[in-house]
Amino acid sequence: MDHVPTVQVKRIAEDIDDQTEESALVITGIKGRINRAVWGPLNRTIITAGEDATVRIWDSETGQLLKESDKESGHQKTISSLSKSLDWSHFITGSLDKSAKLWDTRTLTLIKTYVTERPVNAVDISPTHDTVVLGGGQDAMNVTMTDRRAGKFEAKFYHKILQEEIGGVKGHFGPINALAFNPDGRSFSSGGEDGYVRLHHFDSDYFSIKM
Repeated sequence: MDHVPTVQVKRIAEDIDDQTEESALVITGIKGRINRAVWGPLNRTIITAGEDATVRIWDSETGQLLKESDKESGHQKTISSLSKSLDWSHFITGSLDKSAKLWDTRTLTLIKTYVTERPVNAVDISPTHDTVVLGGGQDAMNVTMTDRRAGKFEAKFYHKILQEEIGGVKGHFGPINALAFNPDGRSFSSGGEDGYVRLHHFDSDYFSIKM
């Protein structure tokens, strides 16, 4: 569409009459669509990820590129999702390369990799347990069977430290595009291309898992 991918920071005026379209900061130089742009710790940095499979950390005042993920150890296909830990010390990314990766927020060091058998569209980190959740599935246009198992449309849970799969939750009939833990860690929600938002409450077994 001849539009250069950018990250734009807007100042929000207290009075709507004072609001302008002018951007306080514009970050350029990224190839491909930017799918995620989030604030880093204390709003001193901005973290971006997207179509070029690279995670980047930018200075939020100057727009200067500070760090970017290693191309060999990083994702190999489009990064579709990004979610931070409660204390913002680390964050997780999900990719169409069928993996999710855990990163150190300040150094952009790769900490863990979670491998699955489906493109990952959504990820989140539990605020109370050493658990991460991944969701996605084969594109609906490529699924010819009506069985929900055909496209692998289930949320998969992994131990954050050991990287081992510890369980899964079925229910959607299309790819999962959004996942979020409840702040109390006792439930999570998922949204899919089937048009449903599902709220799942963990049973007692989840809280007694020992690895």
